[in-house]
Amino acid sequence: MRISARADYAVRAALQLAASPDADPLKAEAIAAAQSIPHKFLEGILNDMRRGGLVLSQRGVNGGYRLARPADSVTVADVIRVVDGPLVSVQGVRPPDLSYTGPAASLLPLWVALRANVRQILDGVTLADVVSGDLPAEVVALTESPAAWANP
Repeated sequence: MRISARADYAVRAALQLAASPDADPLKAEAIAAAQSIPHKFLEGILNDMRRGGLVLSQRGVNGGYRLARPADSVTVADVIRVVDGPLVSVQGVRPPDLSYTGPAASLLPLWVALRANVRQILDGVTLADVVSGDLPAEVVALTESPAAWANP
């Protein structure tokens, strides 16, 4: 599974907003600078996040972006879905819409299991969890295996 640059930037921007004291609006330039994200690329991402209902934008001198809901109610999966679509797809198709035959028939449950596990992790971690560094125990446990950090 690959996390696109767009998804990575969107999550990082959302985390920057979640960490903003008093949920003050942040300018796109400030988010881009803080997270080393190309400003023009970030503008498009923030617009998608606004259309997706994750952020609110405010014009003017004191304008900028802020989260549309509390950080503890926005999951990492919410952000990725808004900018990239479904979390797991095969050739752009959701696993339940696929059909295989013969020796490949067992691929379908494998793809569905993969999708379920990715969803379980990313839907179970909020922006507030990441900002606080207090990830759910089941996520932390997955990182403790030496094989988790090794390149295959």
